[in-house]
Amino acid sequence: MKEESHLLPSGAQQSATVPIPVPGSSSDLLPHFLLEPEDVYIVKNKPVTLACKATPATQIYFKCNGEWVHQGDHIIQRSMNKTTGLPLMEVRIDISRQQVEKIFGLEEYWCQCVAWSTSGTTKSQKAYVRIAYLRKNFEQEPLAKEVSIEQGIVLPCRPPEGIPPAEVEWLHNEDLVDPALDPNFYITLEHSLVVKQARLADTGNYTCVAKNIVARRRSSPAAVTVYVPGGWSTWSMWSVCGADCTHWRSRECSDPAPRNGGDECQGPELETRNCTSELCTHGTNGSEDVALYVGLIAVAVCLVLLLLVVTLVYCRKKEGLDSDVADSSILTAGFQPVSIKPTKADNSHLLTIQPDLSTTTMTYQGSLCPRQDGPSKFQIGNGHLLSPLGSGRHTLHHSSPSADPVDFVSRFSTQSFFRSLPRGGANMAYGTFNFLGGRLMIPNTGVSLLIPPDAIPRGKIYEIYLTLHKQEDVRLPLAGCQTLLSPIVSCGPPGVLLTRPVILAMDHCVEPNPETWSLRLKKQSCEGTWEDVLHLGEPVPSELFHCQLEPQACYIFTEQLGRFALVGESLSMAASKRLKLVLFAPTTCTGLEYDVRVYCLSDTRDALKEVVQVEKQMGGQLIGVPRILHFKDSYHNLRLSIHDVPSSLWKSKLLVSYQEIPFYHLWSGLQPYLHCTFTLERLSTSICQLACKIWIWQVEGDGQSFNIDFNIAKDARFSDWLPPDNEAGSPALVGPSAFKIPFLIRQKIISSLDAPGARGADWRALAQKLHLDSHLSFFASKPSPTAMMLNLWEARHFPNGNLNQLAAAVAEVGKQDSSLFMVSEAEC
Repeated sequence: MKEESHLLPSGAQQSATVPIPVPGSSSDLLPHFLLEPEDVYIVKNKPVTLACKATPATQIYFKCNGEWVHQGDHIIQRSMNKTTGLPLMEVRIDISRQQVEKIFGLEEYWCQCVAWSTSGTTKSQKAYVRIAYLRKNFEQEPLAKEVSIEQGIVLPCRPPEGIPPAEVEWLHNEDLVDPALDPNFYITLEHSLVVKQARLADTGNYTCVAKNIVARRRSSPAAVTVYVPGGWSTWSMWSVCGADCTHWRSRECSDPAPRNGGDECQGPELETRNCTSELCTHGTNGSEDVALYVGLIAVAVCLVLLLLVVTLVYCRKKEGLDSDVADSSILTAGFQPVSIKPTKADNSHLLTIQPDLSTTTMTYQGSLCPRQDGPSKFQIGNGHLLSPLGSGRHTLHHSSPSADPVDFVSRFSTQSFFRSLPRGGANMAYGTFNFLGGRLMIPNTGVSLLIPPDAIPRGKIYEIYLTLHKQEDVRLPLAGCQTLLSPIVSCGPPGVLLTRPVILAMDHCVEPNPETWSLRLKKQSCEGTWEDVLHLGEPVPSELFHCQLEPQACYIFTEQLGRFALVGESLSMAASKRLKLVLFAPTTCTGLEYDVRVYCLSDTRDALKEVVQVEKQMGGQLIGVPRILHFKDSYHNLRLSIHDVPSSLWKSKLLVSYQEIPFYHLWSGLQPYLHCTFTLERLSTSICQLACKIWIWQVEGDGQSFNIDFNIAKDARFSDWLPPDNEAGSPALVGPSAFKIPFLIRQKIISSLDAPGARGADWRALAQKLHLDSHLSFFASKPSPTAMMLNLWEARHFPNGNLNQLAAAVAEVGKQDSSLFMVSEAEC
């Protein structure tokens, strides 16, 4: 018994209450283990079981991390070995996650068995218990490559840290890469994918997939392009010697022809040389020489005259521009850009910037009352006092529509912002503005730019543009759990001087929650890199940027024009973004097959507008009310399936039970128009009624279902289910017509509320009435806090804002001192 007491220290005996084994009648043999505990992993919160079996054994106990496990925690089974007749004993214990986490970070959790017999004790091997996990971010992801055919490719991949270590596999366009089937592929011990000799078929997206018993992670896809550089064919035979004593030969860039963006052949495709041994000369008589010289002199004279004319026109236009800027009529009324008819096709290359507005005349229809002082007073609290100014309009009429386009381009070619002006007109707006301000809007996208009064310095005239970019046209790098939550929008030209912040409005698709999201406003620098210029919710505000985040849209105050995007980084798997699910199908069907397309879009108006335009061009119709799905950062894919298709009328051609859109494709937000297609086949062309269900759900997440029941021969339903067009009209509004609040009344409110008022009747009280009191520090940092609030109200409520509600809020602030809100009748 001395040996047993040596194995059980006194402290362990008391804490574990392990009894001292009593010698039995079994043979005097040391116990040996038939089953020893093995290393195990705890997945999530499920406990694991360790077991050991020994013979001959009178008692078996577990010791974990040097301490005896309590006797009551053992599950013991005793039996007899039928072969040897010796006693056989099996013992099991359960290990929970909490037990392992108690010593986490100090050492690894281990357990071993100790078995007794009458001859002594035997210890088993140590079994380690580890908590299994797999981190989200890859230590190294594959990068896009462009390689020449037959060149080698190495795509590195270092999987996320995990226990047990992750296994790695590669996907090529979602198909598993198997080096056993294709010897051109090889996967190294460091998990890099090696393509020995690139083939055209190897072009595509490659994704590194890491997986263990806990999770499966996918890297960002790396686009590999295998190109074929062009090669010259052999030279043709030399041609017959010509009258100029030369002959030629040619070759073509066709051996091979360049493919997938490969370089064109370098060098001449036509070669000429002298084909006689003597120099060929051709005599000319004196009269021909005289004609030649006369012609050269005439050309020179014409060029000089043309240069003088161009110089004169340029000087006059420059004088016209200066007079426009100094004209007081421009400073007291607004501008509105004229719609320019497209030029002929052969001049399409000139449509790179706005039309020349320096030689324009301005006409104003309506009246702006001069500021006068009068003895009579009235209350501003009445709703009608904040109504817009009559039906005034501010327009521009171009005085020289046939101006020389070459001169137009040359006049702007020295401007610093010439190369930054946008091209195309479907997703852009532009106009010419002065200190009166104005507004640019891209209809039905939720994107607008408000230029408040006095944002542009007096005496300056700016040509400003607003552009909505397609995600595939702009490279926005995202890292880790980051996702694009808004459209990418540019306003410019960059670098212009602004004396007040402008307000850029755009939609977003985030469910904001500071516990689940870290939101940042990104701006692209002049060098092309993206920088974080504002961290929403950060206690230290930015001097140049501010963002008012609302459930559907964000309003960005900025004194610097440029390219912006709202990016979020999830802090937990509870973070979610809104997806809009939209169903389209062909308007007409002449054959047996009929496609139903399900789009999964970011819930922003610009994404919906783009898909609607594409579907209209394709002849598609909306077949269901759009739904919202909250897509969580759970790394689970989105699944789509179709059900209840009447088998007597239709059959589905889908070979699997559901389709799937990968998580990262949706979460990144950089692939805006993802969709799946369900192809159905009707048994007869006379069948027009389609009834079925489509289910869309995220694994372990939110889901939606569509009940489809319609006649495929009926008209489209765009007008029934799509949001109404509330932004019809000119994309550019300049001067007073761009604002709901009349200019003079706006100035009176600002002068009354900016200064501290009696009994708190100042801008802080108005902020509370407008539910903007969470932004007091930003408003207080500006020279006119009231102006900032009125600008935000204009950005949020145009064109359908309720002026009566604003008037009521202003009147409520002035209850205690109504004299603050009196204006003269002459000011209206």
